[in-house]
Amino acid sequence: MLIAIIGALVISTSAPLVRLSGVSPATSALFRCAYAVPPMLLLAWLERRRLGPLPRRAVLMSWGAGAVFSLDLLFWHHAIDYVGAGLATVLGNLQVFIVAFAAWALFGERPSTPLMAGTPVVFAGVVLISGVFDSAAYGSDPLLGVAAGVATSLSYAAYLLLLKGGSDRAAGPLAHATVVATVAIALLSPLFGGAEFVPSWPAHGWLLVLALGPQVLGWTLITYTLPRQPAALTSLLLLVQPMSTVAISTVALGERPSVLQLAGCVVVVLGVLYGSRRPAAAKVPVQVDG
Repeated sequence: MLIAIIGALVISTSAPLVRLSGVSPATSALFRCAYAVPPMLLLAWLERRRLGPLPRRAVLMSWGAGAVFSLDLLFWHHAIDYVGAGLATVLGNLQVFIVAFAAWALFGERPSTPLMAGTPVVFAGVVLISGVFDSAAYGSDPLLGVAAGVATSLSYAAYLLLLKGGSDRAAGPLAHATVVATVAIALLSPLFGGAEFVPSWPAHGWLLVLALGPQVLGWTLITYTLPRQPAALTSLLLLVQPMSTVAISTVALGERPSVLQLAGCVVVVLGVLYGSRRPAAAKVPVQVDG
């Protein structure tokens, strides 16, 4: 759990770093993966020497994870552009509910009863963030930001589930996923506004930090924890990310969401926390003979 929390704190800097780079969404998505490929291949090689090659099934699932991760990044980086780093990160973490229900279907991890009650609460928070009822909503296009954020959550959930189901290793699956994501983003970038393949400085510096920090260190730590605990618990621990990102974006980037949007963030987080609670175990009466 501690490793997952540290990983979530590291990746909470992702959205602010994207904003600081000042490049297009497709460009930041491409280079955060491309710059991460060499160190990830090195880590995967060291892991392979110690544990042997990845099973074929793990390789194929890692490729699938990379494909959906490319969509996750492209949608999310556009959400950052539309509604700011903090709110986009909150919207991108609706995956908690998606992962819980999907893990039930795929891995037999039955979700708790409170999750059903928390679902409408979370979506009420999403509506507040969208700015539908708010004349002072933050962001260039809050409605599009919500749409991109929901698409991010769907892709993010698929990515987590594919990595969890593929292998109990960290570096190998993540290296395969990162290579595939890099290629997929380059191919898909024309559909998402196009990528600049030669960004200037200091953009390169921010993108390098984004790749080595959140992409390599953060995701290696999280990938290590995925097979070692229930998928729903991992996705819950990742809620550290949006809460930290909102704080960082307020201090470092001067983002000022409206009161209703901040209320929406609180509603989303509280709804997910409640929905992810485990019900108290029923007490079984003890029969004493004699």
